[in-house]
Amino acid sequence: MSRPQCDCAELASRYAEGLEAVLGLLRGIGRGGLPREAIGVLEQAESYLKDSRFYLSKGRGAVALASVAYAEGLLDALRLLGLVDFEWPRTGPSARGQPY
Repeated sequence: MSRPQCDCAELASRYAEGLEAVLGLLRGIGRGGLPREAIGVLEQAESYLKDSRFYLSKGRGAVALASVAYAEGLLDALRLLGLVDFEWPRTGPSARGQPY
């Protein structure tokens, strides 16, 4: 039995949209409203998002997906540590109960 193929570019694009939404929310809080410890990690997450978009533009979906997933992990770590508060947006097929 073969496994379904992953459309890495599509997933990376979808994850990037959610990541951008959360980063926009956190940017809206402003640096003064965020713990000092979180700012550098947020900047790194933004850098990984930029990398993901670059790799998408070059047709390297798997690398783009890895970059955006790493950025999501950084934000999740900040949330788990209680340094930021947000929820990942649920849009598209995943909002209808289908997995990403």
